[in-house]
Amino acid sequence: MTTELTDTPADPITTPDLPDTDTEAGADVDHVAALRVLEAESVHIIREVAAELERPVLLFSGGKDSIVLLRLAEKAFRPNPLPFPILHVDTGHNFDEVIEFRDRRVAPTADNPAGIKLIVASVPDAIAAGRIAESADPSGSRNRLQTPVLLDALEAGGFDAAFGGARRDEDRARAKERVFSFRDEFGQWDPRAQRPEPWSLYNGRIRRGESVRVFPLSNWTELDIWRYIELEDLELPSIYFAAQREVFDRDGILLAVSEFSQPDSPSEVSTEWVRYRTVGDLTITGAVRSQAASLDEIIAEISVATVSERGETRADDRTSSAAMEDRKREGYF
Repeated sequence: MTTELTDTPADPITTPDLPDTDTEAGADVDHVAALRVLEAESVHIIREVAAELERPVLLFSGGKDSIVLLRLAEKAFRPNPLPFPILHVDTGHNFDEVIEFRDRRVAPTADNPAGIKLIVASVPDAIAAGRIAESADPSGSRNRLQTPVLLDALEAGGFDAAFGGARRDEDRARAKERVFSFRDEFGQWDPRAQRPEPWSLYNGRIRRGESVRVFPLSNWTELDIWRYIELEDLELPSIYFAAQREVFDRDGILLAVSEFSQPDSPSEVSTEWVRYRTVGDLTITGAVRSQAASLDEIIAEISVATVSERGETRADDRTSSAAMEDRKREGYF
Protein backbone atom coordinates (compact mmCIF):
# COMPACT_ATOMS: atom_id res chain seq x y z
CA MET A 1 0.00 0.00 0.00
CA THR A 2 1.30 3.45 -0.85
CA THR A 3 1.16 6.22 1.73
CA GLU A 4 0.42 9.61 0.26
CA LEU A 5 2.64 12.40 1.58
CA THR A 6 1.03 15.73 2.35
CA ASP A 7 2.42 19.13 3.22
CA THR A 8 1.02 19.24 6.75
CA PRO A 9 3.29 20.85 9.35
CA ALA A 10 5.22 18.56 11.69
CA ASP A 11 3.85 20.38 14.72
CA PRO A 12 0.31 21.59 13.95
CA ILE A 13 -0.59 24.93 15.49
CA THR A 14 -4.04 25.81 16.66
CA THR A 15 -5.07 29.14 15.18
CA PRO A 16 -8.40 30.96 15.12
CA ASP A 17 -10.98 29.49 12.73
CA LEU A 18 -11.16 31.13 9.35
CA PRO A 19 -14.43 32.93 8.66
CA ASP A 20 -17.23 31.68 6.45
CA THR A 21 -17.36 35.00 4.64
CA ASP A 22 -15.02 36.19 1.93
CA THR A 23 -13.30 38.69 4.20
CA GLU A 24 -12.01 38.63 7.73
CA ALA A 25 -11.84 41.89 9.66
CA GLY A 26 -11.82 43.71 6.33
CA ALA A 27 -8.71 41.94 5.04
CA ASP A 28 -8.22 40.91 1.42
CA VAL A 29 -9.29 37.25 1.30
CA ASP A 30 -6.50 36.43 -1.17
CA HIS A 31 -3.92 37.03 1.59
CA VAL A 32 -5.71 35.53 4.62
CA ALA A 33 -4.42 31.97 4.11
CA ALA A 34 -0.82 33.16 3.65
CA LEU A 35 -1.06 35.31 6.76
CA ARG A 36 -2.40 32.40 8.80
CA VAL A 37 0.57 30.28 7.67
CA LEU A 38 2.97 33.00 8.83
CA GLU A 39 1.01 33.29 12.07
CA ALA A 40 1.25 29.55 12.71
CA GLU A 41 5.01 29.57 12.08
CA SER A 42 5.53 32.47 14.50
CA VAL A 43 3.35 30.90 17.19
CA HIS A 44 5.34 27.66 16.83
CA ILE A 45 8.63 29.56 17.32
CA ILE A 46 7.32 31.36 20.40
CA ARG A 47 6.15 28.10 21.95
CA GLU A 48 9.50 26.45 21.17
CA VAL A 49 11.33 29.18 23.08
CA ALA A 50 8.98 28.88 26.05
CA ALA A 51 9.61 25.12 26.09
CA GLU A 52 13.41 25.20 25.66
CA LEU A 53 14.56 28.33 27.50
CA GLU A 54 14.03 29.26 31.13
CA ARG A 55 13.42 33.02 31.23
CA PRO A 56 12.23 34.65 27.99
CA VAL A 57 11.29 38.30 27.62
CA LEU A 58 9.64 40.13 24.72
CA LEU A 59 11.17 43.37 23.45
CA PHE A 60 8.41 45.92 22.92
CA SER A 61 8.88 49.35 21.34
CA GLY A 62 5.26 50.24 20.67
CA GLY A 63 5.97 49.99 16.95
CA LYS A 64 3.96 48.00 14.43
CA ASP A 65 6.24 44.94 14.43
CA SER A 66 6.35 44.58 18.20
CA ILE A 67 2.58 45.11 18.32
CA VAL A 68 2.11 42.17 15.93
CA LEU A 69 4.66 40.12 17.87
CA LEU A 70 2.85 40.73 21.15
CA ARG A 71 -0.43 39.69 19.56
CA LEU A 72 1.15 36.45 18.34
CA ALA A 73 2.62 35.75 21.77
CA GLU A 74 -0.79 36.21 23.37
CA LYS A 75 -2.28 33.80 20.84
CA ALA A 76 0.45 31.25 21.56
CA PHE A 77 -0.67 30.85 25.17
CA ARG A 78 -4.32 31.83 25.26
CA PRO A 79 -6.52 31.51 27.23
CA ASN A 80 -3.66 31.75 29.75
CA PRO A 81 -1.94 35.08 30.31
CA LEU A 82 1.43 35.86 28.76
CA PRO A 83 3.99 33.77 30.70
CA PHE A 84 6.80 36.30 30.39
CA PRO A 85 7.17 40.09 30.70
CA ILE A 86 7.77 42.65 27.98
CA LEU A 87 10.75 45.01 28.00
CA HIS A 88 10.96 48.51 26.55
CA VAL A 89 14.32 50.24 26.21
CA ASP A 90 13.31 53.88 26.67
CA THR A 91 15.70 56.44 25.18
CA GLY A 92 13.74 59.36 26.62
CA HIS A 93 13.42 60.65 23.07
CA ASN A 94 10.18 58.90 22.25
CA PHE A 95 7.08 60.05 20.43
CA ASP A 96 4.44 60.90 23.05
CA GLU A 97 1.83 58.95 21.12
CA VAL A 98 3.94 55.78 21.33
CA ILE A 99 4.45 55.95 25.11
CA GLU A 100 0.74 56.63 25.63
CA PHE A 101 -0.10 53.62 23.48
CA ARG A 102 2.45 51.41 25.26
CA ASP A 103 1.00 52.15 28.69
CA ARG A 104 -2.54 51.59 27.48
CA ARG A 105 -1.61 48.31 25.77
CA VAL A 106 -0.25 46.73 28.95
CA ALA A 107 -3.02 47.99 31.25
CA PRO A 108 -5.52 45.52 32.78
CA THR A 109 -8.56 44.67 30.66
CA ALA A 110 -11.68 42.59 31.07
CA ASP A 111 -9.98 39.71 29.22
CA ASN A 112 -6.73 40.13 31.13
CA PRO A 113 -7.40 41.59 34.60
CA ALA A 114 -3.73 41.35 35.60
CA GLY A 115 -2.52 43.25 32.54
CA ILE A 116 0.92 42.63 31.04
CA LYS A 117 4.09 42.99 33.09
CA LEU A 118 6.14 45.82 31.61
CA ILE A 119 9.81 46.42 32.39
CA VAL A 120 11.18 49.80 31.32
CA ALA A 121 14.95 50.05 30.89
CA SER A 122 15.61 53.78 30.90
CA VAL A 123 18.51 55.40 29.07
CA PRO A 124 17.97 58.73 30.94
CA ASP A 125 18.13 56.87 34.29
CA ALA A 126 21.36 55.16 33.24
CA ILE A 127 22.86 58.53 32.27
CA ALA A 128 21.75 60.11 35.56
CA ALA A 129 23.26 57.22 37.54
CA GLY A 130 26.57 57.59 35.70
CA ARG A 131 26.45 54.11 34.17
CA ILE A 132 26.71 55.53 30.66
CA ALA A 133 27.75 58.91 29.26
CA GLU A 134 25.43 61.15 27.29
CA SER A 135 25.95 60.79 23.57
CA ALA A 136 28.22 63.26 21.81
CA ASP A 137 26.15 62.83 18.65
CA PRO A 138 25.35 66.35 17.38
CA SER A 139 21.88 65.16 16.33
CA GLY A 140 21.07 64.33 19.94
CA SER A 141 20.44 60.67 19.17
CA ARG A 142 20.66 58.18 22.01
CA ASN A 143 20.32 55.23 19.70
CA ARG A 144 23.72 53.70 20.45
CA LEU A 145 23.11 54.14 24.17
CA GLN A 146 20.31 51.60 23.95
CA THR A 147 22.80 48.74 23.65
CA PRO A 148 24.44 48.89 27.12
CA VAL A 149 21.06 49.63 28.72
CA LEU A 150 19.50 46.63 26.97
CA LEU A 151 22.37 44.34 27.97
CA ASP A 152 22.16 45.52 31.60
CA ALA A 153 18.39 44.91 31.66
CA LEU A 154 18.74 41.41 30.23
CA GLU A 155 21.42 40.55 32.79
CA ALA A 156 19.47 42.06 35.69
CA GLY A 157 16.38 40.06 34.75
CA GLY A 158 18.32 36.86 34.20
CA PHE A 159 16.73 36.56 30.75
CA ASP A 160 18.21 33.87 28.53
CA ALA A 161 15.99 34.57 25.53
CA ALA A 162 14.63 37.80 24.11
CA PHE A 163 11.98 37.98 21.39
CA GLY A 164 12.27 40.76 18.85
CA GLY A 165 10.19 41.95 15.94
CA ALA A 166 13.01 42.21 13.40
CA ARG A 167 12.33 41.00 9.85
CA ARG A 168 14.84 39.86 7.25
CA ASP A 169 13.55 42.33 4.65
CA GLU A 170 14.48 45.35 6.79
CA ASP A 171 18.25 45.30 6.44
CA ARG A 172 20.91 43.01 5.02
CA ALA A 173 22.48 42.54 8.48
CA ARG A 174 19.16 41.24 9.76
CA ALA A 175 18.86 39.01 6.72
CA LYS A 176 22.04 37.24 7.88
CA GLU A 177 20.49 36.14 11.16
CA ARG A 178 18.77 32.88 11.88
CA VAL A 179 15.44 32.76 13.73
CA PHE A 180 17.45 31.77 16.83
CA SER A 181 20.36 34.25 16.95
CA PHE A 182 22.87 33.30 19.61
CA ARG A 183 24.86 35.81 21.67
CA ASP A 184 27.96 35.21 23.76
CA GLU A 185 28.36 36.02 27.45
CA PHE A 186 28.93 39.67 26.51
CA GLY A 187 25.73 39.85 24.47
CA GLN A 188 27.66 40.10 21.22
CA TRP A 189 26.76 38.55 17.89
CA ASP A 190 29.09 36.74 15.49
CA PRO A 191 27.44 36.31 12.06
CA ARG A 192 29.86 33.45 11.30
CA ALA A 193 28.85 31.42 14.36
CA GLN A 194 25.22 30.64 13.72
CA ARG A 195 23.49 27.29 13.90
CA PRO A 196 21.72 25.70 10.94
CA GLU A 197 17.92 25.50 11.15
CA PRO A 198 16.95 22.74 8.71
CA TRP A 199 13.25 22.00 8.36
CA SER A 200 12.49 24.72 10.94
CA LEU A 201 14.21 22.75 13.69
CA TYR A 202 15.59 25.09 16.34
CA ASN A 203 18.39 24.27 18.78
CA GLY A 204 17.93 26.37 21.89
CA ARG A 205 20.75 24.89 23.96
CA ILE A 206 23.02 27.53 25.44
CA ARG A 207 26.01 27.54 27.75
CA ARG A 208 26.10 29.47 31.01
CA GLY A 209 26.23 33.19 30.28
CA GLU A 210 25.02 32.89 26.70
CA SER A 211 21.62 34.02 25.48
CA VAL A 212 19.55 33.91 22.35
CA ARG A 213 17.64 36.58 20.45
CA VAL A 214 14.60 35.14 18.73
CA PHE A 215 12.89 36.61 15.65
CA PRO A 216 9.48 35.01 15.03
CA LEU A 217 8.74 37.58 12.30
CA SER A 218 11.87 36.78 10.27
CA ASN A 219 9.91 35.57 7.24
CA TRP A 220 7.35 38.38 7.29
CA THR A 221 7.54 41.48 5.10
CA GLU A 222 6.43 45.00 5.89
CA LEU A 223 3.38 44.41 3.72
CA ASP A 224 2.57 41.20 5.63
CA ILE A 225 2.70 43.18 8.87
CA TRP A 226 0.23 45.75 7.61
CA ARG A 227 -2.13 43.13 6.20
CA TYR A 228 -2.04 41.25 9.51
CA ILE A 229 -2.78 44.46 11.41
CA GLU A 230 -5.83 44.87 9.19
CA LEU A 231 -6.79 41.21 9.55
CA GLU A 232 -6.60 41.29 13.35
CA ASP A 233 -7.93 44.85 13.66
CA LEU A 234 -4.94 45.82 15.83
CA GLU A 235 -4.69 49.26 17.36
CA LEU A 236 -1.63 51.38 16.50
CA PRO A 237 -0.09 54.65 17.69
CA SER A 238 -1.54 57.54 15.72
CA ILE A 239 1.82 58.53 14.19
CA TYR A 240 1.47 55.67 11.69
CA PHE A 241 -1.42 57.50 10.04
CA ALA A 242 -1.05 60.60 7.93
CA ALA A 243 -1.83 63.99 9.45
CA GLN A 244 -0.56 67.53 9.17
CA ARG A 245 2.56 67.76 11.35
CA GLU A 246 5.38 70.23 11.89
CA VAL A 247 8.62 68.89 10.41
CA PHE A 248 11.98 70.10 9.15
CA ASP A 249 14.46 68.63 6.68
CA ARG A 250 17.82 67.40 7.93
CA ASP A 251 20.02 65.64 5.40
CA GLY A 252 17.02 64.56 3.38
CA ILE A 253 15.03 63.21 6.34
CA LEU A 254 11.88 64.89 7.66
CA LEU A 255 12.22 65.12 11.45
CA ALA A 256 9.55 66.10 13.94
CA VAL A 257 9.88 69.45 15.67
CA SER A 258 10.27 68.72 19.39
CA GLU A 259 12.26 69.70 22.45
CA PHE A 260 14.87 67.13 21.38
CA SER A 261 15.06 67.95 17.68
CA GLN A 262 15.15 71.51 16.42
CA PRO A 263 16.06 73.00 13.03
CA ASP A 264 18.93 75.43 12.70
CA SER A 265 16.44 78.16 11.81
CA PRO A 266 12.68 78.54 12.51
CA SER A 267 12.22 79.25 8.82
CA GLU A 268 13.07 75.61 8.07
CA VAL A 269 9.91 74.38 9.79
CA SER A 270 6.97 73.46 7.59
CA THR A 271 3.59 71.87 8.17
CA GLU A 272 3.11 68.90 5.89
CA TRP A 273 0.97 65.81 5.46
CA VAL A 274 3.25 63.05 6.78
CA ARG A 275 3.17 59.75 8.60
CA TYR A 276 5.78 57.40 10.09
CA ARG A 277 6.69 53.96 8.76
CA THR A 278 8.66 53.03 11.88
CA VAL A 279 9.03 54.33 15.42
CA GLY A 280 12.17 54.97 17.42
CA ASP A 281 14.30 57.81 18.75
CA LEU A 282 12.52 60.85 17.30
CA THR A 283 15.82 62.66 16.73
CA ILE A 284 16.72 60.18 13.97
CA THR A 285 13.38 58.72 12.87
CA GLY A 286 12.01 60.49 9.84
CA ALA A 287 8.51 60.91 8.51
CA VAL A 288 7.40 60.25 4.95
CA ARG A 289 5.19 62.53 2.93
CA SER A 290 1.84 60.80 2.71
CA GLN A 291 -1.89 61.29 2.89
CA ALA A 292 -2.57 57.64 3.81
CA ALA A 293 -4.84 58.02 6.82
CA SER A 294 -6.42 54.55 6.84
CA LEU A 295 -5.18 50.97 6.75
CA ASP A 296 -6.40 50.49 3.20
CA GLU A 297 -4.50 53.55 2.05
CA ILE A 298 -1.33 52.53 3.90
CA ILE A 299 -1.44 49.02 2.44
CA ALA A 300 -1.86 50.46 -1.05
CA GLU A 301 1.07 52.80 -0.43
CA ILE A 302 3.37 50.06 0.93
CA SER A 303 2.42 47.76 -1.96
CA VAL A 304 4.24 50.03 -4.40
CA ALA A 305 7.08 51.19 -2.12
CA THR A 306 10.56 50.54 -3.49
CA VAL A 307 12.56 51.49 -0.37
CA SER A 308 12.42 49.73 3.01
CA GLU A 309 11.12 51.66 5.99
CA ARG A 310 14.57 51.80 7.62
CA GLY A 311 16.23 52.83 4.39
CA GLU A 312 13.78 55.68 3.91
CA THR A 313 13.37 56.96 7.45
CA ARG A 314 16.25 56.01 9.79
CA ALA A 315 19.23 58.37 9.86
CA ASP A 316 21.24 55.94 12.02
CA ASP A 317 21.32 53.42 9.17
CA ARG A 318 22.81 55.96 6.77
CA THR A 319 26.10 56.41 8.64
CA SER A 320 27.61 53.48 6.73
CA SER A 321 26.52 50.48 4.68
CA ALA A 322 27.33 48.26 7.67
CA ALA A 323 25.81 50.47 10.39
CA MET A 324 23.23 47.92 11.51
CA GLU A 325 25.68 45.02 11.52
CA ASP A 326 28.19 47.02 13.56
CA ARG A 327 25.57 47.74 16.22
CA LYS A 328 24.40 44.12 16.28
CA ARG A 329 27.96 42.91 16.88
CA GLU A 330 28.06 45.20 19.93
CA GLY A 331 24.85 43.68 21.32
CA TYR A 332 22.13 45.78 19.73
CA PHE A 333 18.94 43.87 19.19
